[in-house]
Amino acid sequence: MTRQVVAGVGNRFRGDDGVALGIVERLRTLLPPGVEVVTCEQEPTRLLDAWQGAETAVVVDAVSSGSEPGTLHRYDATAAPIPSRVFRSSTHAFGVGETIELARATARLPERVVVFGVEGESFGSGAELSPRVAAAVEPTAEAILVELGLARQTVSGTRSIAPEGHSSTQMPQPLQKS
Repeated sequence: MTRQVVAGVGNRFRGDDGVALGIVERLRTLLPPGVEVVTCEQEPTRLLDAWQGAETAVVVDAVSSGSEPGTLHRYDATAAPIPSRVFRSSTHAFGVGETIELARATARLPERVVVFGVEGESFGSGAELSPRVAAAVEPTAEAILVELGLARQTVSGTRSIAPEGHSSTQMPQPLQKS
């Protein structure tokens, strides 16, 4: 059996930066035994230990690319860097993109790494998730289940997208193939 890890990166005390933590908490109730779920509330470099020995890692974080809040972005980081500029690093000293590249440079990157980013709206201190970002939690969890091959078509219509490259869509609309 292959080891799979789903990791949520964020800060629950910085508004939409905590969206990934809500997504992985939802996934804890949906994923079968054997799929590890980890939260990374401090530095994303903790991912290096979290995914050690895993064949597949799915990472979720908030992004700030200028898209509509709640938009889901998907990046395949297996063979190429992800666009670090869209992942908020202001609440982390080291971002998800830099962590992936450090893992790649030190031969600590899992065979397959997919990063989901949920477009944030508000990253204020002490703030809760904005309504449009909160609405993306369930469909993003469903998209991750599809990514891991644990679901096909889901209730909200989320479906798998092309396994390589980047795709994005406004949630809760179905993911578009690219």
